[in-house]
Amino acid sequence: MPQTVRTIQLGERTIILVGTAHISKDSIEEVKEIIRQEQPQRVCVEIDMGRYQSIRQDSRWQDLDIIKVLKEGKGFLLLANLALAGFQKRLGANLGTKPGEEMLAAIQTAEALGVPWSPIDREVQITLKRAWAKSNFWNKSKLLASLVDSAFSREKLSEEELEQLKKSSELEQMMNELAHFMPSVKEVLIDERDRYLATKIFLCTEQKIVAVVGAGHMNGIERWLGALARGEAPSDVSDIESLPKPGWFAKSAGWLIPLIIVALIAIGFFRSGAQASLAMILRWVLLNGSLAALGSLLCLAHPVTILASFLLAPVATLNPVLAIGLFAAVIEAYFRKPTVRDAETLADDVTSVRGFYKNRITHILLVFFLSSIGGMIGNFIALPILASRAIG
Repeated sequence: MPQTVRTIQLGERTIILVGTAHISKDSIEEVKEIIRQEQPQRVCVEIDMGRYQSIRQDSRWQDLDIIKVLKEGKGFLLLANLALAGFQKRLGANLGTKPGEEMLAAIQTAEALGVPWSPIDREVQITLKRAWAKSNFWNKSKLLASLVDSAFSREKLSEEELEQLKKSSELEQMMNELAHFMPSVKEVLIDERDRYLATKIFLCTEQKIVAVVGAGHMNGIERWLGALARGEAPSDVSDIESLPKPGWFAKSAGWLIPLIIVALIAIGFFRSGAQASLAMILRWVLLNGSLAALGSLLCLAHPVTILASFLLAPVATLNPVLAIGLFAAVIEAYFRKPTVRDAETLADDVTSVRGFYKNRITHILLVFFLSSIGGMIGNFIALPILASRAIG
């Protein structure tokens, strides 16, 4: 058998792990061949139903309500999904494949043989939310930087380089680098999903199973399958299917900055009088509003959106229930309403910087994201300035 195929015996049960590179032609053919050759009683596939529907339905974006997504607080998740999808699609285009095509090939082969199949991956929304929630501010910043880099990277990999990445030595080196760079993200993206995938495979009762998974998960899945078979690991994964409970700081952070700003201005009023406090307010409004407006400007937003970002950013800061990014996005959507064509071309547009700006859906997402970041940076810059004025 190829190096990327492992046979695991759990008593009378046989589980055949097939490790793939997600944009490799060789992986697609290998998956088909192994399933036909082994004739399993079930095929397990590293995919969730949301991603399966996305791969199968070319018109999946046509029902997208971008404002609804933003109001539900899912703007970052959608942007992250699009950035990663664009990155994978660009790499796949260089090699003549599509992201997830080997998983779809496994499903189609199983269906053609009349073999039942199971999606065994955790919902991608939960994975991204857990990665974000478990990261501190520094790791959040690195995660954002990685997403931006993946969205606009022009990196190209050859078929040979992809196959090289399927070797255990190369994969272990990558996992070690990820653990060092972003330990909390590696825990959620790799370690938790190793356990989740292994558990879902283990809970399938058939005697012979072929499990098609990313090559980077093979070692972890094999360890967890052994632990599950020996009764050393729980078969309940509900603890990693929900978001970690936020601490007191996370719960109060939204109100903390507005309270500090108001408190510093009040101190300035009592220590130095009304003129000083008005000067402090003006400095804060200028910093907060101008950087939020700059975020919208960088997106080439409508002039009314840029002006509204400047005027409304201080209001949004003082009321955490509101968000300047949402204000800006709604106004931008009013002037540049997404069309059916934007939905139809979204999958292709996310593969380039120009496409991100041209497509009105991703354009609105960028306005939402960068105006929010601008307002946030403005507040962080303003706080020490206000503190020095209040105390000095």
